[in-house]
Amino acid sequence: MRHARRSPSCKRRKAPAAEPRPMGTSPLSIDVYVAPMRSYTSPDQLGEGEVATWAPSSSTLISGPTDGILIDALLTFENADRIASWAKSFGKKITGVYITHGHSDHWLGLARLLHHFPEARGYAAPEVAARAAWEVEFNKRSKYWTSRFPGELPETPVVPEVLNTDEILVDGQVVNLIHVGQGDIAGSTIFHVPSAGAVVCGDVVYNNVHMMMYEADEAKREAWIASIDAVAALNAKTVVAGHKSVGAADRPENLAASQRYLRDFTTLANKGGTVEDLVHGMLELHGERDQPHTLWISARAEVARRA
Repeated sequence: MRHARRSPSCKRRKAPAAEPRPMGTSPLSIDVYVAPMRSYTSPDQLGEGEVATWAPSSSTLISGPTDGILIDALLTFENADRIASWAKSFGKKITGVYITHGHSDHWLGLARLLHHFPEARGYAAPEVAARAAWEVEFNKRSKYWTSRFPGELPETPVVPEVLNTDEILVDGQVVNLIHVGQGDIAGSTIFHVPSAGAVVCGDVVYNNVHMMMYEADEAKREAWIASIDAVAALNAKTVVAGHKSVGAADRPENLAASQRYLRDFTTLANKGGTVEDLVHGMLELHGERDQPHTLWISARAEVARRA
């Protein structure tokens, strides 16, 4: 599938004409749940001092006075149950769950989450839904996800439905889906909330967590940096990352910090050396970040690309 890059200034698809709905006057609210870093069953040979942990991950509630939507369903039964309990505490009607990109750790929780919110449905942009469907078949062949999280995932995943509009109404206020393209995978989307001065970025932006580059070679990292520029052009005061440390503030400074991390990784990778050299070099520069296991995965992939 070919994914067309689109910037915030691109013309957006709109839903088919319908009866006019009153526009809300109250700005939308942004609340963020973070599932903490946790251990998992890794079949990989680990480096010296490496511990197999899954990155802390976020799900965001965008809500008005009565209704709300969730951005990303995360991965496991426990993730979904905790998101549901947290979201219900706000007393809003959840009308939909929207997925930022096709990596399974952002949408496999959808089946369980929709049990908690039977009136809601799961949605994603066409390129995101296509990647999610591909991941279902990939897991059937490889058991990648089920081997790492045995007994924690649905036997029959619910793939998000294709969303054929880029404008979502929440209590009469617009939320814009923007196709930025490259994040830690191609075909990534973000959700801009103009009334709240906020943007929910999925894995286009990271916040105090090592960034995943298993699928992002140098050219894709450059495209990723350009995607972050597109996010920055929105001038949002709240920037929610898909992977963020528990308690980390959702500041726009994480945009430049993510770009700096990508550039530093490329600089060190281009010096050559071993996986360990790349890991240790990045830890010297970014050792404050959570989830060094992701750095090891990225470094192994980068060295393998040289072969």
